[in-house]
Amino acid sequence: MVPIELIVRRRAGVLVVAFLVLVAGVIALAQQNREQDPAGEGLSAGAGAEAVAPEVEATAPGAADVGVDDPLGGNGDALPLVADAADGGALHDGAATGGQFGDVAGETSPANGAGSTNAGAEAIGGPLPPLGEDVFPQVPAPRVPKPRAVRGLYVNAWAAGSPRKMANLMALADTTEINTFVIDVKDVTGYVSYKTGVALARQIGADRDIRVRDIRGLLDQLRARGIYPIARIVVFKDPLLARKKPEWSIQADTGGIWMDHNGELWVDPFNKEIWDYAIALAREAILLGFSEVQWDYVRFPDVPRRYMETAVYPARQGRTREDAIREFLRYSRERLADLGVPVTADVFGLTVSAGSDMGIGQRWEKMLDVTDVLLPMVYPSHFAKGSYGIPVPNADPYLTVRTAMEYAIERSRDVPGAAAIRPWLQDFTLGWPSYGAAEVRAQIKATYDAGIDEWILWNPGSNYTAAALAPENGEPPDLPIPVHRPRITIQDTVQRAGDAVAPRLIGVPIDSIRRVVPDTTSGR
Repeated sequence: MVPIELIVRRRAGVLVVAFLVLVAGVIALAQQNREQDPAGEGLSAGAGAEAVAPEVEATAPGAADVGVDDPLGGNGDALPLVADAADGGALHDGAATGGQFGDVAGETSPANGAGSTNAGAEAIGGPLPPLGEDVFPQVPAPRVPKPRAVRGLYVNAWAAGSPRKMANLMALADTTEINTFVIDVKDVTGYVSYKTGVALARQIGADRDIRVRDIRGLLDQLRARGIYPIARIVVFKDPLLARKKPEWSIQADTGGIWMDHNGELWVDPFNKEIWDYAIALAREAILLGFSEVQWDYVRFPDVPRRYMETAVYPARQGRTREDAIREFLRYSRERLADLGVPVTADVFGLTVSAGSDMGIGQRWEKMLDVTDVLLPMVYPSHFAKGSYGIPVPNADPYLTVRTAMEYAIERSRDVPGAAAIRPWLQDFTLGWPSYGAAEVRAQIKATYDAGIDEWILWNPGSNYTAAALAPENGEPPDLPIPVHRPRITIQDTVQRAGDAVAPRLIGVPIDSIRRVVPDTTSGR
């Protein structure tokens, strides 16, 4: 007779084996689902998804948002819109919260001080596979003609790769004034959204985090609906390229790769090889069926002064930051001229009113005649209290956007061959007050009232407020222009000399443009 103890041990062994087999099966199934559904629909954001700030994801109570239940809403590029417009985690290029540049009181620094590169240094550099050659589509795909006036939405890479999300967004475009999607081709992670034939992207592994499995199919759907697709390409904030080709990165004056105050890596904006990489991605995108190129992060890092002073640019050759940005824009437009598409660039919202380049290389007049469209990111939440004489710009979206657009128009007036102006507008909540349909529509109205008829909405999760949009070929929604009364603190009651007469600007103010800014706290 077999001892009872032995029987128990055998049965326990069988149960353990069965459990291990079950676990292995679950893991395999999960991996299969990840491969089949890279967008992560029905799942939390997977590896490679960009962090999303909850305050940016929040929407005003009662807002009708497209795709609000889609977990892709937490994977947007450019979320916090803090320190490059929405650029912690993954961002859109924009101004730091409050519009502050230079040293900021109370900020934290990497452990080894400004420009330190100790963290993760072991992942930098190393041998790369052979470069190979660029393989572009042999037959250019048909392109959607530019609408008379662009009215667009930003679509992050994860949303673009989600059939359910795209169905919602295309339905929104079918029934409203929306006629344009700005889609990530390469975002701030450095990864290309779809399979690419660009040799350098393959060499550094930028094709290893695919978000859009069928880019041709997606562009076919947009073409069938007459939706104008714009290729958004992040240029100089490319941590992947900086790690894989450290000799192309910004260097630290003490040696090694320079890091900004958030511990992130940038490539050298003076380096022509980096320009050529961005241009190759743009050429491929146009041949695939995109109709316009939009450069983002076409600037130097916006960092505290002590970090800026430690940065070394190996390819500088005596040029200024403004020179680098202007030369890249001019060169890229020349290299893409044979394709016959607009080449455009995103700029900080404060660029329209600052007389200096703010340390990032963006001076309005120097960019205006080497692009087809400039897109200032005039998000009201990104302006400091008192900017343009407005107590709380975020609480007065109409006046903030209209004032910024008036600066842009005035500064463009006497520039031969000046680019068109197409602002990025805010469809997200960042701080007080919450943004809903009235706040979004107020910005659109401000744009029209300033004399500009194009705009694009930004929401990092690609969730938009449908109630703010006019129906297709219909009248815009009749919404009040909101002016929220600022919350008064003891500090706010202290009158400082000049506060009532001098609008606060970042950089050197433009002396030739003076306006009497009305008091908006009493409502309209």
